[in-house]
Amino acid sequence: MFGFGKLAGYDYFAHLERALAVRFGEAGVPLHMEVVQTPPTASIALRAQVLAEQVARTANDQDGPIYLLGHSTGGLDARLLVSPGTQLPLRDEALAWRSRVRGVVCMNTPHYGTPLAGYFTTVAGTRMLYALSLLTVTSLSLGKLPLTAFAGLVAGVGAIDDKLGIDIHLLDQLTEYTLRFVGERGRGEMHDYLEHVRNDQGGIVHLMPEVMELFNAAVSDHPDVRYGCIATAAPAPGPRRVLGLVRNPMSAMSLAVYTTVHGVSSRADARYPYAQPDDAQRSMLQRGLGREPTAATVDGIVPTLSMLWRELLWCGEADHLDVMGHFRDDGRPTLHVDWLLSHARYRRRDFHTMIDAIAGFILAETG
Repeated sequence: MFGFGKLAGYDYFAHLERALAVRFGEAGVPLHMEVVQTPPTASIALRAQVLAEQVARTANDQDGPIYLLGHSTGGLDARLLVSPGTQLPLRDEALAWRSRVRGVVCMNTPHYGTPLAGYFTTVAGTRMLYALSLLTVTSLSLGKLPLTAFAGLVAGVGAIDDKLGIDIHLLDQLTEYTLRFVGERGRGEMHDYLEHVRNDQGGIVHLMPEVMELFNAAVSDHPDVRYGCIATAAPAPGPRRVLGLVRNPMSAMSLAVYTTVHGVSSRADARYPYAQPDDAQRSMLQRGLGREPTAATVDGIVPTLSMLWRELLWCGEADHLDVMGHFRDDGRPTLHVDWLLSHARYRRRDFHTMIDAIAGFILAETG
């Protein structure tokens, strides 16, 4: 959901790529990684088609095993693509590589949907989705913006909140203001990205729990493919978390956005339940989270129980972006950019433990 591959000089998957490369190098196993630039909010079927075409271009002349690692909606793209009987408008040669797929790893993937998707389909939610996308890509790409930019962003989002659904041009003004701080090339890339978000939101509808119920009924697991998942939970926002943010407008705005999305994503619908953990998963969740999650436990975007699919590889306290390496790092603050201020206790040690679990899942068969 509103993710990207590389944008304005920033690589969304860079932290995972570096960490996995180290693990495979230490194991003496050759590894080639490809980042797939899927449309940020397009339908799962279209995203799966883009994924298939890129793997066909980069791997069809090889014979090694293939593993697909998807963050958020990316996990659903992978599941759909490798499912037996999936019909996509592609030639057979573009799908020949699927016989080499040995595993799918899903990180914070909404296998049973997220209530946030339904909110994003409303007039107010559509504006919030666009603003959230804008803030995510600019924060990750630019890191620390000048204070004047923070002030402008806060004012812009505040105005959006006041005029929601009335003045669509306000979003354009906010976009133009923010992109002043990006180079010419980055400005064009971000404009294209944000236009994708604005013009094609089919994938948002697909992530509604009632739609994912149909997805799971139609999309079966491949019997020769192993499936693993990463699941996390983030703290609920509270009054004490506001302390210390008053003098930092960007942090205050980030907390306001997090409070909204966390509140919406935690509103479960009993008619569309999430996964019921098995004994092994329940034990891991209790150890990793310190408690057993409920339907209202979320990472700020996706419910924790919605992330469970087959083997649970790792779980812990982290928000939706933390697991990608976008977390608070007091030791190396310029390396990790954390703008979704959930105050989760996810740090470098947790990130590397999680990477060890993912690498171990793959290397268990290839090593």
